[in-house]
Amino acid sequence: MKIACVGGGPASLYFSILMKRQDPSHDITVYERNPAGSTYGWGVTYWAGLLDKLHEGDPESARAVRDHSVCWSDGVAHVGDRTTVHHGDEGFGIGRRCLLDLLAQRARSLGVRVEFEHEVTADRLPEADLVVAGDGVNSALRTRHADHFGSDISLGRNLYIWLGTTKVLDSFTFAFVETDHGWIWCYAYGFSARESTCVVECAPETWTGLGLDRASEADGLALLEKLFVDLLGGHGLIGRAQADGSAQWLNFRTLTNRTWSRGNLVLLGDAAHTTHYSIGAGTTLALEDAISLAGALGEHQELSAALAHYEQDRRAALLPVQSAARHSAQWYESLPRYIRLPPAQMFALLGQRHSPLLPYVPPQLYYRIDRAAGQLEALRRFKRWLGPRVARTVQARSRR
Repeated sequence: MKIACVGGGPASLYFSILMKRQDPSHDITVYERNPAGSTYGWGVTYWAGLLDKLHEGDPESARAVRDHSVCWSDGVAHVGDRTTVHHGDEGFGIGRRCLLDLLAQRARSLGVRVEFEHEVTADRLPEADLVVAGDGVNSALRTRHADHFGSDISLGRNLYIWLGTTKVLDSFTFAFVETDHGWIWCYAYGFSARESTCVVECAPETWTGLGLDRASEADGLALLEKLFVDLLGGHGLIGRAQADGSAQWLNFRTLTNRTWSRGNLVLLGDAAHTTHYSIGAGTTLALEDAISLAGALGEHQELSAALAHYEQDRRAALLPVQSAARHSAQWYESLPRYIRLPPAQMFALLGQRHSPLLPYVPPQLYYRIDRAAGQLEALRRFKRWLGPRVARTVQARSRR
């Protein structure tokens, strides 16, 4: 096959690696409009299950990713002057730029052409048997045919900003700070021996009350450094990781599409779907898309059948993740409901924020039920059964 991947993100690059390993005669080009090394973003997270899948697909790139990652097993929550520690599963962080460099090097070693500073426009697609739109949530290729794809974007209520810091954290860390205008918080985690990612979030009334809507980037960072001084320990916050722009406050955009393909054009990663950053699954889901698409193309000779299989497989896999992401975002949007709980309870419900039942049960009652469910299998099964049903009932009533 002749394959053109538009967008040089992790999904496109890993898909090209898998297809070359599947059949070295495939003619594959990855087109990236930006210069090499200019990616926006700090660190990304993933868990051990993804490493297993990467190793199955291409052991060499999996080893390189693992060797360049940092890991943690503790979660730490700072709420004002209170701190709670939770011991959990091992997680990993890796710099987005580092990840892209590793995958691009591996793709090139297999014979993939990776062309930077090469923009593909929606009205002039490359001549290829398959065109993969891996050009992100703002995909020009998808937008050109938005009616066909049935694209829908919903905006989250809270605002967030994606920052870096030279403070190296050895745990996945949450910090909640109360201000005169409401709570502001961050998610922070290390991704190298020198830097960490720090995602700051707050409600819109807090954002405007603090003046962050009017502040310059430098003034805004200075204010955030004061608010999170205990977490940062004297280290600064860093804005956008490239010279052609500043860090921006955004509302998260949840993207869905009615269909993922049009003829020989198929959507991949953030061009097909997005999930709220608070569950840390974006990069994992994009790479799993690449694995599924490559597998479908290997199993089906007809392109239409392969693309249909890919879409069906990934839609089914995404359903529980999208539900978890939706409830996670709602948990943070409802933070005052939980923030005054005793630290252990608050952190326990932070860990349960994906539950469809949690928004409809008083927090302290839910905590007691969850503790009991941990000891009784029958109650645990009932809780899993009840949650989605309560959520569907409440949502149906709210639409009347």
